[in-house]
Amino acid sequence: MTKEKKGVKVGIYNLVKRFGEVRAVDNISLEVERGEFITLLGPSGSGKTTTLMVIAGFEIQDRGEILIDGKSIMFKPAYKRGIGMVFQNYSLFPHMTVEQNIGFPLRMRKVAKEKRSNRIRQALELVRLPNYEKRFPRQLSGGQQQRIALARALVFNPYVLLMDEPLGALDKKLREHMQLEIKQITQPLDITVIYVTHDQSEAMTMSDRIAVMNEGRIEQIGSPKEIYDHPKNYFVADFIGESNFIQGEIQQYHGQTCHFVSKSGVNFKAFSSQDKPVGKEAYLVIRPEKISFVEEGQTFSNHFEVVIDEAAYLGDITVFKVKPVNDDTVLTIRQQNKFINRSIERGDTVTIGWNENDNWVV
Repeated sequence: MTKEKKGVKVGIYNLVKRFGEVRAVDNISLEVERGEFITLLGPSGSGKTTTLMVIAGFEIQDRGEILIDGKSIMFKPAYKRGIGMVFQNYSLFPHMTVEQNIGFPLRMRKVAKEKRSNRIRQALELVRLPNYEKRFPRQLSGGQQQRIALARALVFNPYVLLMDEPLGALDKKLREHMQLEIKQITQPLDITVIYVTHDQSEAMTMSDRIAVMNEGRIEQIGSPKEIYDHPKNYFVADFIGESNFIQGEIQQYHGQTCHFVSKSGVNFKAFSSQDKPVGKEAYLVIRPEKISFVEEGQTFSNHFEVVIDEAAYLGDITVFKVKPVNDDTVLTIRQQNKFINRSIERGDTVTIGWNENDNWVV
Protein backbone atom coordinates (compact mmCIF):
# COMPACT_ATOMS: atom_id res chain seq x y z
CA MET A 1 0.00 0.00 0.00
CA THR A 2 1.31 3.44 -0.90
CA LYS A 3 1.64 6.42 1.43
CA GLU A 4 0.01 8.95 -0.89
CA LYS A 5 -1.75 10.70 1.97
CA LYS A 6 -0.68 11.27 5.52
CA GLY A 7 -2.80 11.90 8.57
CA VAL A 8 -4.66 15.18 8.72
CA LYS A 9 -6.04 17.26 11.56
CA VAL A 10 -9.67 16.66 12.52
CA GLY A 11 -11.62 19.42 14.26
CA ILE A 12 -14.97 18.79 15.96
CA TYR A 13 -16.67 21.92 17.27
CA ASN A 14 -19.86 22.27 19.36
CA LEU A 15 -21.25 19.01 17.99
CA VAL A 16 -24.85 18.15 18.91
CA LYS A 17 -26.83 15.09 17.82
CA ARG A 18 -30.34 14.39 19.12
CA PHE A 19 -32.55 11.35 18.86
CA GLY A 20 -35.96 12.70 19.80
CA GLU A 21 -35.60 14.33 23.21
CA VAL A 22 -32.30 12.59 23.93
CA ARG A 23 -29.03 14.44 23.30
CA ALA A 24 -26.79 11.54 22.31
CA VAL A 25 -23.96 14.01 21.65
CA ASP A 26 -24.17 17.10 23.82
CA ASN A 27 -22.13 20.03 22.51
CA ILE A 28 -18.70 18.38 22.36
CA SER A 29 -15.54 19.92 20.91
CA LEU A 30 -12.35 18.01 20.15
CA GLU A 31 -9.26 18.55 18.03
CA VAL A 32 -7.32 15.50 16.81
CA GLU A 33 -3.82 16.26 15.56
CA ARG A 34 -2.47 14.77 12.34
CA GLY A 35 -1.11 11.28 12.85
CA GLU A 36 -2.61 11.09 16.35
CA PHE A 37 -4.33 7.99 17.76
CA ILE A 38 -7.16 9.20 19.97
CA THR A 39 -9.75 7.03 21.70
CA LEU A 40 -13.32 7.92 22.64
CA LEU A 41 -13.81 5.92 25.83
CA GLY A 42 -16.97 5.55 27.83
CA PRO A 43 -19.81 3.27 28.95
CA SER A 44 -22.70 2.23 26.71
CA GLY A 45 -24.89 5.22 25.88
CA SER A 46 -22.12 7.78 26.42
CA GLY A 47 -22.30 9.04 22.81
CA LYS A 48 -18.97 7.76 21.53
CA THR A 49 -20.28 5.64 18.63
CA THR A 50 -22.79 8.34 17.63
CA THR A 51 -19.92 10.83 17.48
CA LEU A 52 -18.01 8.45 15.21
CA MET A 53 -21.05 7.94 12.97
CA VAL A 54 -21.47 11.70 12.58
CA ILE A 55 -17.81 12.11 11.61
CA ALA A 56 -18.17 9.27 9.11
CA GLY A 57 -21.31 10.81 7.58
CA PHE A 58 -23.68 7.99 8.54
CA GLU A 59 -25.54 10.32 10.92
CA ILE A 60 -26.20 14.05 10.39
CA GLN A 61 -25.52 16.41 13.28
CA ASP A 62 -28.18 18.80 14.52
CA ARG A 63 -25.58 21.45 15.22
CA GLY A 64 -21.84 21.92 15.06
CA GLU A 65 -18.99 21.72 12.60
CA ILE A 66 -16.51 19.03 11.54
CA LEU A 67 -13.34 20.00 9.71
CA ILE A 68 -10.88 17.64 8.06
CA ASP A 69 -7.58 19.29 7.13
CA GLY A 70 -9.25 22.65 7.80
CA LYS A 71 -12.16 22.02 5.38
CA SER A 72 -15.76 21.47 6.37
CA ILE A 73 -17.23 18.06 5.57
CA MET A 74 -20.70 18.99 6.82
CA PHE A 75 -22.41 18.68 3.44
CA LYS A 76 -20.27 15.88 1.99
CA PRO A 77 -21.73 12.37 1.66
CA ALA A 78 -19.92 9.60 3.53
CA TYR A 79 -18.13 8.22 0.45
CA LYS A 80 -16.60 11.62 -0.36
CA ARG A 81 -15.14 12.33 3.09
CA GLY A 82 -11.90 10.39 2.59
CA ILE A 83 -12.52 8.36 5.74
CA GLY A 84 -11.79 4.66 6.31
CA MET A 85 -14.11 2.79 8.69
CA VAL A 86 -13.75 -0.47 10.63
CA PHE A 87 -16.91 -1.74 12.36
CA GLN A 88 -17.28 -4.05 15.34
CA ASN A 89 -18.75 -6.85 13.22
CA TYR A 90 -16.23 -6.17 10.40
CA SER A 91 -19.08 -5.98 7.80
CA LEU A 92 -17.21 -8.16 5.28
CA PHE A 93 -19.29 -9.32 2.31
CA PRO A 94 -19.70 -13.10 2.86
CA HIS A 95 -20.15 -13.87 -0.87
CA MET A 96 -16.94 -12.04 -1.83
CA THR A 97 -13.37 -13.27 -1.58
CA VAL A 98 -10.77 -11.43 0.48
CA GLU A 99 -9.50 -9.84 -2.73
CA GLN A 100 -12.97 -8.64 -3.70
CA ASN A 101 -13.71 -7.34 -0.18
CA ILE A 102 -10.51 -5.31 0.01
CA GLY A 103 -10.89 -4.10 -3.57
CA PHE A 104 -14.49 -2.95 -3.10
CA PRO A 105 -13.65 0.66 -2.05
CA LEU A 106 -11.25 0.92 -5.01
CA ARG A 107 -13.86 -0.35 -7.45
CA MET A 108 -16.37 2.18 -6.11
CA ARG A 109 -13.76 4.88 -6.74
CA LYS A 110 -13.21 3.53 -10.28
CA VAL A 111 -9.53 2.69 -9.72
CA ALA A 112 -8.07 0.81 -12.71
CA LYS A 113 -7.94 -3.00 -12.34
CA GLU A 114 -4.14 -3.24 -12.57
CA LYS A 115 -3.66 -0.57 -9.91
CA ARG A 116 -6.36 -2.24 -7.79
CA SER A 117 -4.48 -5.54 -7.77
CA ASN A 118 -1.27 -3.83 -6.67
CA ARG A 119 -3.05 -1.93 -3.86
CA ILE A 120 -4.78 -5.11 -2.63
CA ARG A 121 -1.46 -6.97 -2.53
CA GLN A 122 0.16 -4.12 -0.58
CA ALA A 123 -2.78 -3.96 1.86
CA LEU A 124 -2.54 -7.72 2.53
CA GLU A 125 1.18 -7.41 3.16
CA LEU A 126 0.52 -4.52 5.52
CA VAL A 127 -1.82 -6.62 7.68
CA ARG A 128 0.50 -9.65 7.40
CA LEU A 129 -1.90 -11.83 5.40
CA PRO A 130 -0.20 -12.26 1.99
CA ASN A 131 -1.64 -14.91 -0.35
CA TYR A 132 -5.09 -14.82 1.27
CA GLU A 133 -6.73 -13.25 -1.81
CA LYS A 134 -8.94 -16.20 -2.78
CA ARG A 135 -10.29 -17.09 0.65
CA PHE A 136 -13.81 -16.23 1.78
CA PRO A 137 -14.60 -14.61 5.16
CA ARG A 138 -16.03 -17.90 6.50
CA GLN A 139 -12.59 -19.47 5.99
CA LEU A 140 -10.90 -16.91 8.26
CA SER A 141 -10.52 -16.72 12.03
CA GLY A 142 -11.91 -13.73 13.94
CA GLY A 143 -8.49 -12.10 14.09
CA GLN A 144 -7.93 -12.62 10.36
CA GLN A 145 -11.35 -11.14 9.53
CA GLN A 146 -10.49 -8.12 11.66
CA ARG A 147 -7.26 -7.63 9.71
CA ILE A 148 -9.06 -7.91 6.37
CA ALA A 149 -11.56 -5.27 7.52
CA LEU A 150 -8.61 -3.06 8.46
CA ALA A 151 -6.95 -3.66 5.08
CA ARG A 152 -10.19 -2.69 3.31
CA ALA A 153 -10.40 0.53 5.34
CA LEU A 154 -6.79 1.47 4.52
CA VAL A 155 -6.51 0.35 0.89
CA PHE A 156 -7.68 3.66 -0.63
CA ASN A 157 -5.31 5.77 1.52
CA PRO A 158 -7.95 7.57 3.63
CA TYR A 159 -7.30 10.87 5.37
CA VAL A 160 -8.67 9.49 8.65
CA LEU A 161 -9.33 6.00 10.03
CA LEU A 162 -12.37 5.48 12.29
CA MET A 163 -12.66 2.27 14.33
CA ASP A 164 -15.82 1.35 16.25
CA GLU A 165 -15.20 -1.33 18.91
CA PRO A 166 -13.23 -3.40 16.34
CA LEU A 167 -11.96 -5.93 18.89
CA GLY A 168 -15.21 -6.44 20.77
CA ALA A 169 -15.97 -9.84 19.18
CA LEU A 170 -12.55 -11.36 19.94
CA ASP A 171 -11.51 -13.39 22.98
CA LYS A 172 -9.34 -11.73 25.63
CA LYS A 173 -5.96 -13.13 24.51
CA LEU A 174 -6.52 -12.35 20.82
CA ARG A 175 -7.93 -8.91 21.68
CA GLU A 176 -4.77 -8.03 23.60
CA HIS A 177 -2.62 -9.26 20.71
CA MET A 178 -4.60 -7.26 18.15
CA GLN A 179 -4.29 -4.05 20.20
CA LEU A 180 -0.55 -4.09 19.53
CA GLU A 181 -1.04 -5.24 15.93
CA ILE A 182 -3.30 -2.29 15.10
CA LYS A 183 -0.78 0.16 16.58
CA GLN A 184 2.07 -1.47 14.66
CA ILE A 185 0.10 -1.36 11.40
CA THR A 186 -1.23 2.21 11.61
CA GLN A 187 1.72 4.00 13.23
CA PRO A 188 4.13 3.84 10.24
CA LEU A 189 1.36 5.16 7.97
CA ASP A 190 1.16 8.38 10.01
CA ILE A 191 -2.62 8.16 9.68
CA THR A 192 -5.04 9.97 12.03
CA VAL A 193 -7.05 7.39 14.00
CA ILE A 194 -10.23 7.95 16.03
CA TYR A 195 -11.01 4.78 17.96
CA VAL A 196 -14.09 3.89 20.02
CA THR A 197 -14.12 1.45 22.92
CA HIS A 198 -15.61 0.87 26.37
CA ASP A 199 -12.53 -1.15 27.38
CA GLN A 200 -10.26 0.94 29.61
CA SER A 201 -7.14 -1.22 29.24
CA GLU A 202 -7.57 -1.17 25.46
CA ALA A 203 -7.70 2.62 25.46
CA MET A 204 -4.69 2.89 27.80
CA THR A 205 -2.61 0.51 25.66
CA MET A 206 -3.32 2.01 22.24
CA SER A 207 -3.95 5.74 22.61
CA ASP A 208 -1.87 8.88 22.37
CA ARG A 209 -4.78 10.63 24.07
CA ILE A 210 -8.11 9.53 25.52
CA ALA A 211 -11.40 11.44 25.55
CA VAL A 212 -13.54 10.04 28.37
CA MET A 213 -17.24 10.41 27.50
CA ASN A 214 -20.36 10.25 29.65
CA GLU A 215 -23.97 11.06 28.75
CA GLY A 216 -22.99 12.70 25.47
CA ARG A 217 -20.27 14.93 26.94
CA ILE A 218 -16.50 14.75 27.17
CA GLU A 219 -15.51 14.61 30.84
CA GLN A 220 -11.74 14.78 30.31
CA ILE A 221 -9.18 14.65 27.51
CA GLY A 222 -5.56 13.72 28.14
CA SER A 223 -2.79 11.18 27.78
CA PRO A 224 -3.38 7.77 29.39
CA LYS A 225 -1.05 8.79 32.22
CA GLU A 226 -2.85 12.11 32.81
CA ILE A 227 -6.27 10.43 32.79
CA TYR A 228 -5.16 7.70 35.19
CA ASP A 229 -2.99 9.73 37.57
CA HIS A 230 -5.05 12.93 37.69
CA PRO A 231 -8.74 12.39 36.79
CA LYS A 232 -10.72 15.62 36.82
CA ASN A 233 -13.84 14.33 38.54
CA TYR A 234 -15.47 11.41 40.35
CA PHE A 235 -16.79 9.80 37.14
CA VAL A 236 -13.36 9.62 35.46
CA ALA A 237 -11.66 8.37 38.65
CA ASP A 238 -14.33 5.69 39.05
CA PHE A 239 -14.48 4.64 35.38
CA ILE A 240 -10.73 4.46 34.67
CA GLY A 241 -9.09 1.64 36.58
CA GLU A 242 -9.92 0.94 40.22
CA SER A 243 -9.99 3.64 42.88
CA ASN A 244 -10.58 4.03 46.59
CA PHE A 245 -12.76 6.98 47.57
CA ILE A 246 -12.64 8.58 51.01
CA GLN A 247 -15.40 11.09 51.69
CA GLY A 248 -14.57 14.33 53.45
CA GLU A 249 -13.69 17.96 52.75
CA ILE A 250 -10.77 20.26 51.94
CA GLN A 251 -9.87 22.49 54.89
CA GLN A 252 -7.07 24.55 53.36
CA TYR A 253 -4.64 24.74 50.43
CA HIS A 254 -0.84 24.81 50.35
CA GLY A 255 0.04 25.45 46.70
CA GLN A 256 -0.79 22.27 44.71
CA THR A 257 -1.49 20.26 47.87
CA CYS A 258 -4.31 20.54 50.36
CA HIS A 259 -5.25 19.53 53.88
CA PHE A 260 -8.12 17.03 53.56
CA VAL A 261 -10.13 15.67 56.49
CA SER A 262 -12.24 12.53 56.14
CA LYS A 263 -15.74 12.26 57.64
CA SER A 264 -14.27 10.15 60.45
CA GLY A 265 -11.71 12.86 61.22
CA VAL A 266 -8.55 11.38 59.66
CA ASN A 267 -6.17 14.04 58.28
CA PHE A 268 -4.55 13.69 54.85
CA LYS A 269 -2.25 15.66 52.58
CA ALA A 270 -3.36 15.40 48.96
CA PHE A 271 -2.70 16.77 45.48
CA SER A 272 -5.44 19.14 44.31
CA SER A 273 -5.90 22.01 41.91
CA GLN A 274 -7.39 25.02 43.71
CA ASP A 275 -10.75 24.90 41.89
CA LYS A 276 -12.53 22.98 44.64
CA PRO A 277 -14.05 25.07 47.43
CA VAL A 278 -12.84 24.75 51.02
CA GLY A 279 -15.41 23.22 53.34
CA LYS A 280 -17.52 21.55 50.62
CA GLU A 281 -17.95 17.78 50.32
CA ALA A 282 -15.26 16.13 48.21
CA TYR A 283 -13.55 12.76 47.75
CA LEU A 284 -9.96 11.74 48.28
CA VAL A 285 -8.92 9.27 45.55
CA ILE A 286 -6.13 6.72 45.99
CA ARG A 287 -5.33 3.83 43.63
CA PRO A 288 -5.03 0.38 45.28
CA GLU A 289 -1.47 -0.14 44.01
CA LYS A 290 -0.30 3.16 45.53
CA ILE A 291 -0.98 2.01 49.11
CA SER A 292 1.87 0.37 51.05
CA PHE A 293 2.12 -1.57 54.28
CA VAL A 294 4.38 0.57 56.45
CA GLU A 295 7.58 -1.21 57.46
CA GLU A 296 9.86 -0.11 60.28
CA GLY A 297 11.85 2.96 59.28
CA GLN A 298 9.49 3.98 56.46
CA THR A 299 7.73 7.36 56.46
CA PHE A 300 4.71 8.45 54.42
CA SER A 301 2.79 11.74 54.22
CA ASN A 302 -0.41 9.83 54.99
CA HIS A 303 -0.53 6.83 57.32
CA PHE A 304 -3.02 5.22 59.72
CA GLU A 305 -3.99 1.86 61.20
CA VAL A 306 -6.36 -0.57 59.51
CA VAL A 307 -7.74 -4.05 60.12
CA ILE A 308 -7.33 -6.69 57.39
CA ASP A 309 -10.85 -7.76 56.34
CA GLU A 310 -9.93 -9.99 53.36
CA ALA A 311 -6.80 -11.24 51.59
CA ALA A 312 -7.02 -12.84 48.12
CA TYR A 313 -3.85 -14.39 46.70
CA LEU A 314 -3.75 -14.02 42.88
CA GLY A 315 -0.28 -15.34 42.07
CA ASP A 316 1.80 -12.25 41.33
CA ILE A 317 -0.25 -10.00 43.61
CA THR A 318 -2.43 -10.20 46.70
CA VAL A 319 -5.59 -8.07 46.93
CA PHE A 320 -6.46 -6.93 50.44
CA LYS A 321 -9.69 -5.39 51.71
CA VAL A 322 -9.03 -3.29 54.81
CA LYS A 323 -11.03 -1.11 57.20
CA PRO A 324 -9.54 1.83 59.06
CA VAL A 325 -9.80 1.48 62.83
CA ASN A 326 -13.05 3.14 64.05
CA ASP A 327 -14.31 3.62 60.47
CA ASP A 328 -16.60 1.61 58.17
CA THR A 329 -14.83 2.69 54.94
CA VAL A 330 -13.49 -0.32 52.99
CA LEU A 331 -10.24 0.23 51.08
CA THR A 332 -8.67 -2.06 48.46
CA ILE A 333 -4.90 -2.61 48.40
CA ARG A 334 -3.01 -4.37 45.60
CA GLN A 335 0.49 -5.48 46.54
CA GLN A 336 3.02 -7.42 44.48
CA ASN A 337 3.88 -10.48 46.51
CA LYS A 338 7.62 -10.05 46.06
CA PHE A 339 7.38 -6.79 48.07
CA ILE A 340 5.45 -8.28 51.01
CA ASN A 341 8.07 -9.09 53.63
CA ARG A 342 5.81 -10.51 56.31
CA SER A 343 2.73 -12.62 56.85
CA ILE A 344 -0.44 -10.51 56.70
CA GLU A 345 -3.68 -12.31 57.48
CA ARG A 346 -7.33 -11.56 58.05
CA GLY A 347 -7.93 -9.86 61.40
CA ASP A 348 -4.44 -8.38 61.65
CA THR A 349 -4.05 -4.71 62.57
CA VAL A 350 -1.39 -3.03 60.41
CA THR A 351 -0.34 0.48 59.40
CA ILE A 352 -0.79 1.53 55.76
CA GLY A 353 0.51 4.64 54.07
CA TRP A 354 1.08 6.63 50.90
CA ASN A 355 2.58 9.96 49.88
CA GLU A 356 0.68 13.17 49.14
CA ASN A 357 1.45 13.04 45.40
CA ASP A 358 -0.13 9.56 45.16
CA ASN A 359 -3.63 10.75 46.07
CA TRP A 360 -5.77 13.63 44.87
CA VAL A 361 -9.12 15.24 45.49
CA VAL A 362 -12.16 15.22 43.16
